[in-house]
Order: sequence, then C-alpha cells, then structure tokens
Amino acid sequence: MSTQTSTPSPAGKTGFQLPKWAGSFGFQIIAALIVGLALGLLAKYTGSTKTNPNGLGATLQTIGSSYVSLLQTAVVPLIFTAVVSSISNLRQVSNAARLAWNTLLWFAITSLIAVLIGIGLGVLLQPGANTGITDEAKYSGKSGDWWSFLIGLFPKNFLGLGASSTVAESGAVTTSVSFNVLQILVIAIAVGVAALKVGKAAEPFLNLNASALAVIQKVLWWIIRIAPLGTVGLIGNAVAVYGWDTIGSLGKFTVAIYAGLALVLFVVYPILVRTHGLSVKQYFSGVWPAVQLAFVSRSSVGTLPLTQRVTERSLGVPRGYASFAVPLGATTKMDGCAAIYPAISAIFVAQFFGIQLDFSQYLLIALVSVLGSAATAGTTGAVVMLTLTLSTLGLPLAGVGLLLAIDPILDMGRTAVNVAGQALVPTIVAKRQGILDEALYNAPRNGTPFVDDDDAAAAENGAATDGTSAATAPRELQDAKA
Repeated sequence: MSTQTSTPSPAGKTGFQLPKWAGSFGFQIIAALIVGLALGLLAKYTGSTKTNPNGLGATLQTIGSSYVSLLQTAVVPLIFTAVVSSISNLRQVSNAARLAWNTLLWFAITSLIAVLIGIGLGVLLQPGANTGITDEAKYSGKSGDWWSFLIGLFPKNFLGLGASSTVAESGAVTTSVSFNVLQILVIAIAVGVAALKVGKAAEPFLNLNASALAVIQKVLWWIIRIAPLGTVGLIGNAVAVYGWDTIGSLGKFTVAIYAGLALVLFVVYPILVRTHGLSVKQYFSGVWPAVQLAFVSRSSVGTLPLTQRVTERSLGVPRGYASFAVPLGATTKMDGCAAIYPAISAIFVAQFFGIQLDFSQYLLIALVSVLGSAATAGTTGAVVMLTLTLSTLGLPLAGVGLLLAIDPILDMGRTAVNVAGQALVPTIVAKRQGILDEALYNAPRNGTPFVDDDDAAAAENGAATDGTSAATAPRELQDAKA
C-alpha cells in the first residue's frame, strides 16, 4: 500500500495570497489615485477650502506636503553626487564626447518637436479667445529673463544654497533655506571635470562620492516605496483645493495643454521609438513606473533615481552612459514644462489680451523653448519659463496670474512627459551608437520598477529553495544581482 506525503508549502506561503499584479508598483499608484480622488471629493463637498480646510482636507494636505518635503530633502546631495558620478563614469564609456553631443542634440530635437506641437495647438484651438475670465490677477512672483538666467549660473557659495529669515508678529524668527538647482548643476559639473583632470589622485574622492550616491539612492528608494501613500495626499489635496470649477473656468486651455502632452507622449515618442527599430510596448512598460511617480510627485528631480533605474534595467541603457544622460535630463530636458506649456500659454496670453502674434514671434517662442529649458532648473520650473517667454515676446506678465490657479493640475501632466522624455533620449542615443542591451530591453517585465540587490538575492535564494536555479531567475533579478 502506497502512502502519500504532502509536500510542505514553502516558507512564507500560507493561506490567501494577493495576485501578483496587486503587489506591483503600478497597481498601487493607480489604486492610490482612485482613493485620493474619492477622499478629495469628499473633503471638498464637506466644506474644505484652501484657506480653511476641514479635518480631512488638512490631513490630505499634510500627507501630500510631507511626502514632497521628503523628496526635496534629498535633492541637493542627489544632484551633486549623481552628476559628479555621471561625469566620472564617462571614463568607462567609449566615445564619451560623441555620446554627450548626441544626447544634447536629441534633447534639442525632441524639444523642438514638442514646441511646434504646442504652437500648432495654440493656433488651432484658440484657448485664449472668448474665455470670459474677468479676474486679471497680477503676477507678483519672480520673472524670467535672459540676464537673470546668466547671472544665476554663478554660485553664491559651494552648495548653491541661500537662506532667508522672516519675523512673525509674535516676534518669532523663522529661517528657511533654499537651493538653486542650476547652480548646483554648475558646481557638480566643475567638480566632476576637475576630478577627471586630476586623475589618479582623485580616485579616493570619486569612490567616496560613489558611496554617498549609493546611500542617497537607497534612502530615496525607501521614499519612493511609500509613493502610494503620498499619492493619496497629493491627489486628494489637489481635488479638495481646486476641484472641477477652477479647471472648468480655463477648460479650453487645460484641454489644449493635455492634448499637446498626449500627442508628445503617445504619438511622437512612440514614432521615435519605432523608427529606431524598438518595441513601443516595451518602452512604455519599462518607463511607466517613473511616469506614474512623476505625475503624482510633480518633480523630475525627485523621480530621478527611479527614472535612472528603469532606463538602465528595463530599457537596457548602459549604466555608465545612463548615469550621465538621465541626471542631465532631469535638470535640463523638459518637453512638458519648457516646450509645450510655454508655447500654448504664450499664445493664450496674446489671445486673451487681443495681441496678434506674427511669424517672427512664433519663431521666438520656438527658440526660447529649445534654448531656455535649462533656465527652469534653478527656479520654480514652468512658471519662470513662461515669464521668460512672455518677456522675450513683450507680452504682459499679468497673464501669468490667470494661469496660476490651475498650475498644479497642469504640472502633473507636464512632469510625466518630462520624465518620459528623459528616459527616451538615452535609449535612442544608445540604440544609434550600438550600445543598447536589446535583450534586456525586450525582456519580460517583473512588475516592479526595479529590484534592490538585497531583494534580488533573497528572490534567488527563494527560487533555489523551490527547485529553481539562479540561472533561470528573471533577467531583472540577475541584472540587479550583477
């Protein structure tokens, strides 16, 4: 008589288990978007306002702002260490000068395409005509101009930091510290190039910088892993504060912006991917986790670690080149903020104030958008880029105030397109230069944006326990382990 023995279940696998897709980063972000939308609507219709939020509104605002603060905390050390490492890594890449030139060239090409789409939509849809808006708010913020941009290139101190103090009515003094991303970028480039010129004597410094970058990226990955929680707060607060009424008052302009963003993301980028012999499906499945995080965080720099990892481990761009191109793109490559948005917005302002633009002014819009995107890095992004464009064209800056009310809603889509482009250009350049790992690009995705080394080792050990060798483990895990 034969006896049957039950095979014990692997450790940790007991009872009910969630489907694999339910644990993926993408599903968690989408679920958080839905929850945040529902909570935001609930807060709005229970009386929460921007100036007087109720309990739910205040909670959503606190969660969202706290998450953004966590991302911003790591911006300065991340940019400095990432750029220095990216420059030093060019030593390991053949034809480094050609790669750098091609990267900048494709930054300009894609920006030009995006701004032409923006101009076309502005002329076609006429977003500023017959808007019915009478509240011509005055813009009192910082204006963009070419002289300020050039002066801003010179750092005031080694870290490009500034401090300001304010005195409250109670007599309490509050000191806040600000940073200029553009100045930090200039400092990092100078230090990185100097380290290359010094040679062997700079090796200890470069090793220390590489170690610091690894630590910062680990911390940022912990922050990114709680992105679904931050998403609930950010989306919920946006809906509770701005609702649909504000968007509706500028509905035609909002539609024009998102139509332009959609054309670039879902038409232009796929065409560029396909014309280079690559799979459009694989591009989107690889870059989508970073696009999702960019949409809710509204920060290209905050998304940088995730953008770089998916560019390397999902799109197959060599690490030495990706660590140069992606950080550079995160601060200067902005098809959403610096191309589509200022183009449509400038046309909107001209139409709103009844100003006719001629062909030379449309050319100026294209020129400013292609050459001036770096100016958005050091200040508040698209708003300063818009004032730079309006100043160059001689259009009234009062028009900026009309658009500030819906800027957070627009910034979500703009940042998502920015990040998609920041991953696209290194992929295209790597393909054209014959250094793209197409096997990795075409490999099945494992449902996570990237795998930590520790996670990869644990997964491989678990696979071995189940009778699966490390050689048959998913490609992403093997790459992470390597």
